Amino acid sequence: MAGRKMKKVPGEILLMVGTKKGAFLFRSKDGRRSWKASGPFFRGKQIYHFTYDRRNGTLLASVNSEQWGPTVSISHDLGESWKESKSPPRFPESSGLSVARVWNIRPGNESAPERLYLGVEPACLFKSNDRGETWQVDEGLLNHSTRKDWSPGNGGLCLHTILPDDRNESSLHVGISAVGTLFSSDGGDNWDFQNRNVLADFFPGAKKYPVFGQCVHKLVRNRKKPDTLFQQNHCGVFRSRNNGKSWTKITGNLPSRFGFPIAIDDSGGSRIFVAPLEGDYSRIPENGRFSVWASDNEGGEWFPLNRGIPKVAYFEVLRDGMKADGEDPCGIYFGTTTGHLYYSRNAGDSWSCISNILPPIFSVEASHV
Repeated sequence: MAGRKMKKVPGEILLMVGTKKGAFLFRSKDGRRSWKASGPFFRGKQIYHFTYDRRNGTLLASVNSEQWGPTVSISHDLGESWKESKSPPRFPESSGLSVARVWNIRPGNESAPERLYLGVEPACLFKSNDRGETWQVDEGLLNHSTRKDWSPGNGGLCLHTILPDDRNESSLHVGISAVGTLFSSDGGDNWDFQNRNVLADFFPGAKKYPVFGQCVHKLVRNRKKPDTLFQQNHCGVFRSRNNGKSWTKITGNLPSRFGFPIAIDDSGGSRIFVAPLEGDYSRIPENGRFSVWASDNEGGEWFPLNRGIPKVAYFEVLRDGMKADGEDPCGIYFGTTTGHLYYSRNAGDSWSCISNILPPIFSVEASHV
């Protein structure tokens, strides 16, 4: 998979895969029927997130090196060359904090074409207004009045989800483990918790519905109905129809309430996808039968999608390990901690394996050029 020089082709699909030992780029020029791979980029380094900014054709990678520390790397030629941010994300010295790991990278709205967002551990948000060259900490979240009471989840105190709102560049949701969902309506100056009716029953004797302390695993938004949000949580799957102000549990007939990723048809369709595991105690599929489960009615009813997936497969998919594309019909992709990468061209009705030889997969992103 040594790097091949390939030009961008309008209409081709890019699949970005971040792993424990580097990043891989898969490209399809024939409607997702076949894929060509390049990489690994950043050999041996942990790539928590690898994505594509369609506004300017840039690849972005959150790179975590035990030797050199965390940074963001940028490619303007689809991985043929890379450069690091001139000023990587760093907390002000007065905070007493240091960035341990960089997590989720998210392009801003079309109305702010230079803006990027970055989530880090310990949990905070950074912004860039120059396409990732320099990063500034979000003071509102850094100095939040409850920060001293935040507790980490099993994966650390990480800001793992950033959810801009296409309708308003000042409107933003973030997800933090194990703090919950926060919302800002003023571009990050002020943040309010949005965890109403979200269960947190993992602390014996504690409140089951606290203001914060929920373990949100991933958040997504319906593009056609942007006030409708979904989250896979430690304690179930939840839906909000009022932009996060309150939530309803929709675990329903799923085999388990526990899992990490949640994805939604990015073409504006209604199908949502989750990948349930037995529970926090085992983190394997029930009876060793891995399935992606889907719902076409916002969680009213769920059904398994496993045609083409081995009947016995102890796959685990991490929080950023499953994504849907914006094609019609919707494509859906997942990568596992065993290095298997699967995709479907028909919204999950059947699956094919792209690769089964990758390092453990942290993240998957899909985009057309």
